[in-house]
Amino acid sequence: MAFERHAKIERNVTILAVLTLITVMIGGLVQITPLFFLENTIEKVEGMRPYTPLELTGRNIYIREGCYTCHSQMIRPFRDEAERFGHYSLAAESMYDHPFQWGSKRTGPDLARVGGRYSDEWHVQHLTAPRKVVPESIMPSYAFLKDKVLDPRDIAAHLKANRTVGVPYSDEQIEHAIADLRAQANPMGDPTDLQRRYPKVQVRDFDGDPSRLTEMDALVAYLQMLGTLVDFDSYVPEQNRR
Repeated sequence: MAFERHAKIERNVTILAVLTLITVMIGGLVQITPLFFLENTIEKVEGMRPYTPLELTGRNIYIREGCYTCHSQMIRPFRDEAERFGHYSLAAESMYDHPFQWGSKRTGPDLARVGGRYSDEWHVQHLTAPRKVVPESIMPSYAFLKDKVLDPRDIAAHLKANRTVGVPYSDEQIEHAIADLRAQANPMGDPTDLQRRYPKVQVRDFDGDPSRLTEMDALVAYLQMLGTLVDFDSYVPEQNRR
């Protein structure tokens, strides 16, 4: 009898579609409804800040060149991943990412904690000639980034666009976007205002050529900040603070 009723549903497209819709709606409600009773779905973590203009530019280049297709930025809470890549990723670390860079596969290693792990020179060499640094690498060369002078004219518009979707860039940060972008890659300048607007910002020449600002500067600046904003030596999960 049960089989006959099931066969009737399978043969009737309308009934099957309606029941499928009801099932999906129930499943959706079970997942979504609890979120309305949470004060915040993302735990606030000390140290997180929006990207600097140079880091944001580097992130745009990272996305433009398709780096996310081979490198994830999400360390899962498993022992093998933590031992290889570092502390598991926190939701707060992606709160200013539009879109986030979690990824769905790894051809290369996860980059969520790559900041500070290698020198700037290592990154430049790796991006220029990957197999000279990592013989087994299948990554293509991005040597052209070192020769492509960075055009900062539209960076303020990028900050405004990010503010539209919730990133808390201030009017001051947007107003000084171009100056801040240049200041981060200029080790001879005064970084005081930049450091005030963006705590923990790394200021230096990133591509090895201080005479010009390139896309390589921006990409390396972005890679070098990944995973560096949160102090995991003092981090305590919110549920353990109660």
